[in-house]
Amino acid sequence: MDATTLGTLLVGVGAVVGAVVTYLGKRGETALTAYSSLTTDLQEERDRLDRKVTELNTKLAEQAALRAADQAEIARLRAQIPPGGIP
Repeated sequence: MDATTLGTLLVGVGAVVGAVVTYLGKRGETALTAYSSLTTDLQEERDRLDRKVTELNTKLAEQAALRAADQAEIARLRAQIPPGGIP
């Protein structure tokens, strides 16, 4: 095997190795982009759900306040009923 054939063979192997490295690098880049996109989507969903939970907690606190007021009104009205139940 002379130097020209060996050189040609090495160039061919180098080209194949370069193509494989490029292919794997592109796959890694695509995977990283997909991972970043997924992470962004999950963060947006988490933020949306956090806002929803906060909104529901606010509504729950309002309902608890209304219930407490109703309970106080019921207690006040019961206090007005004399023993024996005849007003």
